Amino acid sequence: MTRNHRTRATRGVLAALIASALLFAAGACGTSNTTQVEQPDSQTKTPEKTGAITVVASINQWGSLAEEIGGDDVKVTSVLSSTGVDAHDFEPKTSDLATLSKAEIVVANGAGYDTWATKSRASDSTLVSAAQIVGAMDGDNPHLWFSKDARSGMAKELADAFSKARPKKKAEFAKRLKAWQAEEDDLDAAMTKFAKAHPNASYAATEAVVYYLMSDMSFEDVTPRGYEQAVANGGEIAPADLQTFQKLVEDKKLDVLINNTQEATDATNMLTGAAGRADVPVVDVSEQMPDKYDTLEDWIEDLTERIFMAVDPEYDDDSNDGQTDPDAPADGQDQSGQNQSDGSATTGCSNGDGTGDCTGGDDGSNAGQQDPGK
Repeated sequence: MTRNHRTRATRGVLAALIASALLFAAGACGTSNTTQVEQPDSQTKTPEKTGAITVVASINQWGSLAEEIGGDDVKVTSVLSSTGVDAHDFEPKTSDLATLSKAEIVVANGAGYDTWATKSRASDSTLVSAAQIVGAMDGDNPHLWFSKDARSGMAKELADAFSKARPKKKAEFAKRLKAWQAEEDDLDAAMTKFAKAHPNASYAATEAVVYYLMSDMSFEDVTPRGYEQAVANGGEIAPADLQTFQKLVEDKKLDVLINNTQEATDATNMLTGAAGRADVPVVDVSEQMPDKYDTLEDWIEDLTERIFMAVDPEYDDDSNDGQTDPDAPADGQDQSGQNQSDGSATTGCSNGDGTGDCTGGDDGSNAGQQDPGK
């Protein structure tokens, strides 16, 4: 090979090497550019929500608690809030289901009481369920708002859910929770004080609506089991079970009769009538919170005080003064006068008209619920 041929061959090889290097560099630059373009996308964050949290509660008991913990930072809608509606047979309207589907947080009772609420919520909503908190299941007593454990658990869970939804408001939710807990502690202290003063207190109920509340106050439930089971199952009450219950009342083997005004029947009217004739106090209750109460705590506190006074008209239920001596001579006349002026737990309990009105004007909607069963 001549020298000129070798020179041309060498130049060809060098040109090929340079071309390959340029192509590699171009490919590397292309890869680098692509990475730089995609990197910002991988770091994009979802914008934090602001404004009031949209909360939908199945029943007004829990809706009220949500408002207490959430304050102005939540907008609460309660689907069922009337004492004139039987919650066990309630069928939500299409508009109710639409409202539930738009909720950021859904507050439900659970335990089979409001299945429609949990089925209708959006997949990205947060569920706060009383039954899940206390471990209640379908078939258990569903009236969980009367349980101090359920109320306390729900308050904490609501504060936590609200804080996650609006992290910047966490301190405010915690402050409201602390204030609510102080009120609940006072209520618990009052119930404990009453239980210690009345260790053998007993009750019977036309329906087990306040079972948890009476248990928290250490009352013994003397409701005939046959009657209780029939009502719980929605079946017919056997005449023998009803007679057993009536005799229990007539023989005054209970301190107070609890009557659910939202489940008035001929049987319940007969029992409240028997109580009136036997001078056994009757305390009316409803499942839904009556409109006249601003908060769940106000309602429960008023109900416990009416029960206290029905069982023991001379009882001093002021848990903050530490004075519970009903035999003090200086207080005898004053206490009598106070009880007479209050009248809510004694004057209407034994009026014999079958209404079982122990409140002297408890709530218009409650009193009206007795009429259909007469």
